[in-house]
Amino acid sequence: MIKRKNVKQKGKIRLSRYFQELKNGECVAVVRDQAFNPAFPIRIQGRNGIVVGKRGLAYIIKIKEGGLEKVHIIAPAHLIKIQKK
Repeated sequence: MIKRKNVKQKGKIRLSRYFQELKNGECVAVVRDQAFNPAFPIRIQGRNGIVVGKRGLAYIIKIKEGGLEKVHIIAPAHLIKIQKK
């Protein structure tokens, strides 16, 4: 888990990640951005999920936790697109 940002990156929010557009069905990884206030539980840090929809500026992500599918609402600054295999 990332505890600190690099000295050159402190206080910065990547605007391209903050305003990124995701489509329904895309796979994403949840990676906490330290400069942006996280609005999700720490236990989903580093997990992969699927975009289900959008609510306001945030995205609805379906993540599998302990055999159950759970839905989380996460800001786009914490999401990174990944490719399906």
